[in-house]
Amino acid sequence: MATNITWHPSLSRRERNAYRKQQGFTLWFTGLSASGKSTVATALEQHLLHLGLSAYRLDGDNVRFGLNRDLGFSERDRNENIRRIGEVAKLFADSSTIALTSFISPFRADRQLARDLHAKSGQEVVAGEKDDPIAFVEVYVDVPIEVAEQRDPKGLYKKARAGEIKEFTGISSPYEAPENPEIVIKTHENSVEECVALIVAWLEEKGLIPTKTTTTATTPAEAAGSVGTAALAS
Repeated sequence: MATNITWHPSLSRRERNAYRKQQGFTLWFTGLSASGKSTVATALEQHLLHLGLSAYRLDGDNVRFGLNRDLGFSERDRNENIRRIGEVAKLFADSSTIALTSFISPFRADRQLARDLHAKSGQEVVAGEKDDPIAFVEVYVDVPIEVAEQRDPKGLYKKARAGEIKEFTGISSPYEAPENPEIVIKTHENSVEECVALIVAWLEEKGLIPTKTTTTATTPAEAAGSVGTAALAS
């Protein structure tokens, strides 16, 4: 890291949240491939937008083809992939946007690094006072490997079993399940709309989003239906 750089303070996070009339935070979806992470995150993103809240989803499609296109799938590259995503999510959340990240992120240490990045934001001093920390909400999409492999919408498990994909999570590379996630959803037991409703209820209970809005909002069912639920792709 360069040492000849200086942090320039600006608006506090508290001020920015007040001006934008919402709180920024990160929802970190983690789980096996084909667990339903992206399907639920997409439906939730749309629901939040219809509530009049600024939200943005980061996943393999918009990160791996751009910011992280120089990274492969070795353990070192996967660690760096998650580190960068954690930094980007923190920037989105710092701008008073709800950041939703949808990545397997199989290793606890990498997820902890992302959590710590958000926690340390509370140590920043603006106008002589420590700023509010950015909330980090880990959402564990808990699906048995047998269910994920049976879904296999992209044929990745089949290729991994055939030895065509090396270091594939759940087959030839481990997935370390979260020990204390804020939220657990099970897409093999609950519909997409039920999963979205569960997350929204938790966010409302914790005061991260308002319980009432003045906008016309879709229901979680409408949001889930508009993105499609059959594939539960990732």
